[in-house]
Amino acid sequence: MAADLLRQSTAKARARLVLLHGWGADAGDLMPLGQALAEAIATPLELVALQAPEQQTQGSGRQWYGLFPADWAAVPAAVEGLKERINNLGSAEIPLEATVLLGFSQGGAMAMAAGCDLPLAGLIACSAYPHPHWQAPVIRPPVLLLHGRHDDVVPHSAALALKNELSPSKQACDLFSFENGHAIPVEAQAEMKKALKRWLDQTAQNA
Repeated sequence: MAADLLRQSTAKARARLVLLHGWGADAGDLMPLGQALAEAIATPLELVALQAPEQQTQGSGRQWYGLFPADWAAVPAAVEGLKERINNLGSAEIPLEATVLLGFSQGGAMAMAAGCDLPLAGLIACSAYPHPHWQAPVIRPPVLLLHGRHDDVVPHSAALALKNELSPSKQACDLFSFENGHAIPVEAQAEMKKALKRWLDQTAQNA
């Protein structure tokens, strides 16, 4: 196990789920979610939880870039660094085309900013937001956005802004809104499972 990630895999794994934690958390934060999703689908998954590169200055967690206050000038370098890390995960056994990227909050913003430029099977962003001046490419992976209507950390309007920015593409962008706050409730996990099954079944058919 490398210091900058957690990895859980089997010899049978032919697809990958990459997890990006939120501000102030760490790589272990979303691993239980990844395990639950992996158990719910037929495709054997490799789970990779990436650790954000910076120590959070206001606590013991990690950050992809400074957020309170927001250091937007640091975002381009952070996104490029994440793209490189995801590209390096690709292998003959599990290419990027069989990889799904899932991020929460700041990790969701990073997932959208980096993942839309990569040939992934799909992108899942929960409680995410668009970075200032971000423009989504027309050619991108399919996207599932999930957001609580009562989120008091990242307002629900951020999900609407993301969906609007993603709308010119022919690829799907589905938004699932739930009656909750800044969290990933059971009903949101159910939508994630459906998306994973759909995308990875399609990937297997195209292989």
